[in-house]
Amino acid sequence: MKRRALLLLVLLATTPGFAQAPAKHVAASPPPIDLKYTLFRLPNGLTAILHEDHTVPLVTVNMWYHVGSARERPGRTGFAHLFEHLMFMGSGHVKPGQFDEWLESAGGDNNGSTENDRTNYWINVPSNALELALFLESDRMGYLLETMTPQVVDAQRDVVKNERRQSVENRPYGVADEVLGAMLYPEGHPYHWPVIGYMTDLTAASYDDVVEFFKKYYTPWNASLVVAGDIDTGKTRQLVEKWFGEVKPAPGPEPMTIPGAMLSGVQTKTITDRVQLPRLYLAWITPRHFEPGDAALDLVGDVLAGGKNSRLYKRLVYDMQIAQDVRATQASAQISSQFQIVATPRPGHTVDELKKVIDEEIQKLQREEPTAHELERSVNQIEASFYNRMERVGGFGGKGDQLNAYFTYAGIPDWFNEDLSRYRAQSTSDVRAAAAQFLPIDRRVELTVMPEGAPK
Repeated sequence: MKRRALLLLVLLATTPGFAQAPAKHVAASPPPIDLKYTLFRLPNGLTAILHEDHTVPLVTVNMWYHVGSARERPGRTGFAHLFEHLMFMGSGHVKPGQFDEWLESAGGDNNGSTENDRTNYWINVPSNALELALFLESDRMGYLLETMTPQVVDAQRDVVKNERRQSVENRPYGVADEVLGAMLYPEGHPYHWPVIGYMTDLTAASYDDVVEFFKKYYTPWNASLVVAGDIDTGKTRQLVEKWFGEVKPAPGPEPMTIPGAMLSGVQTKTITDRVQLPRLYLAWITPRHFEPGDAALDLVGDVLAGGKNSRLYKRLVYDMQIAQDVRATQASAQISSQFQIVATPRPGHTVDELKKVIDEEIQKLQREEPTAHELERSVNQIEASFYNRMERVGGFGGKGDQLNAYFTYAGIPDWFNEDLSRYRAQSTSDVRAAAAQFLPIDRRVELTVMPEGAPK
């Protein structure tokens, strides 16, 4: 295919100015979400999902590569995140800088992110610039290695190392999540190391290592593409086939071997950081995304610390006034999840004071069901957040992103109703049972971050 000649036609077409029993949650539910889509697979293995939404004349091109930091190996961490940077540095038919320049000229924007289990990229453009977005996305899938020189890798390696300094090493409490992962998961487990990687591994990575990683994981078979918004399904399918059909196929990666992870007791650790106040982290290994218990633990987190009327916030921050802040979250992931409670004491108070009250509230929830009002409030907040995301087509968490997420983790792009039903089906006894089963006081990780120079 004469990509350069076709590109000229695409650029000319995107000139700005032409765009178009026990208590359950029993509140009345909105009608089911009917989100129509078309799914097909190209001969090279790429899965494409198309969804029409003509609310506004905008389109999102959302690409997920089914690789994240969990696919790395000890001694070679940080590659998935490094590639997030390299994907914006030009490709076979796009010079460095042109990716953003052309999109901005067409009125578009773009971004990407890396997690344990996936790396995603999205482009939002006016609907008349759809072909430009598809060209750019396909070119970096099929032709990135043509411009990815050792000098480019070295430059982006330095950018990532500086990002690590800013977001981990020089950010208050920035090393805590890294330490928690290493405490929760054993050596060799895919979640043992941080997404951004270790500084020594980033330094040691060779150009050949990086090329091998791309060839293994950035293939059509290991990716899924969503095009959503103001599109015509038939015409868009032709454009997807036109630009992505020529990308060469490659075998998909082999299945991962995942070592088990289980806490048999309480693991404690204290580290120091350049901070003014200590901070307490409590963490448990919990059911993975969409498994039984995952949704109930979201509700447990909300009952304990979801807002100013939650149990821990009210008691620690408002009534006793011994904490500056407190939060509790179920961090769902594909292989394994973790439940965290994080609290910062006010000056003059200690993490031991906070831990005592936190344990009291956990044990109370393990014995007694939350009230029907607490459950209803939590489910309503989750539903509101869900529908707010549905109002957007593009960007992080928009419909395009959600279609890709459901396809990746549930195998069905239109899993919206099933996802919501997980929460609507919960009873107060389900919430109590989840707290009792998955948050044992005697099997968890306890991490304390103390200010440097603080008395022990």
